[in-house]
Amino acid sequence: MLDGADYSEPDLGTAQGSALSPLLGNVVLHYVLDVWFEQVVLPLLGGRAVLIRYADDFVIGFERRDDAERGLALLHERMASYELTLHPDKTRLLPFRRPPASQRGGKGPATFDFLGFTLYWGRARSGRWCMWCKTRSSRLQRAIKVAADWCRRHRHLPVSVQHAALTRRIQGHFNYFGVSGNYRNLVPLVEATKRNWLKWLRRRSHRSRLTWARYVTLLERYPLPTPRIRVRIWGS
Repeated sequence: MLDGADYSEPDLGTAQGSALSPLLGNVVLHYVLDVWFEQVVLPLLGGRAVLIRYADDFVIGFERRDDAERGLALLHERMASYELTLHPDKTRLLPFRRPPASQRGGKGPATFDFLGFTLYWGRARSGRWCMWCKTRSSRLQRAIKVAADWCRRHRHLPVSVQHAALTRRIQGHFNYFGVSGNYRNLVPLVEATKRNWLKWLRRRSHRSRLTWARYVTLLERYPLPTPRIRVRIWGS
């Protein structure tokens, strides 16, 4: 492992950033968490529960609060037995029960973030309370910042090359976050990228300023991707 000019070979674990690290972590958590939850925790509970895990991020849903409190205590013990710890800022108990049908306004009891999304309760067109997800605010702002920084650093490349790269970035964002109910949170990335692209194209040369009218013509030739829902994870 390289740390600046120093080279070292760790005796334990895997190097940070290694492609092997998430693979081994997934194997370990299958036994430390998944199998343990099914075989040990579930039989102890008075209600239903479900574990949803992706790599080292996971959410556990409990039907009863006392089961949730007991499950969290057991989880801390289980992690400690393998010299692992839960992230203190990401580990919490929160109520996420569906609001009653009689509740006509307001919001659900809580929200939480998972895998780049914020999950929350909202009303469908039928008036029924449904669980929705939207792009986490910090992830959206990061995507906008990354695209803007790319425009700045590569503004002297041919426009066709810039367009192809920006299209790939935006389309990749849509492929992940383009889920049902999240359309309105896809639009800001495109609109912000349009503004930032214009800003940095204008700074390529001081001799011929790129006007808005000329930029609109350029976008007709090199359009940025249109927001589109790629995956319908549940119906409304």
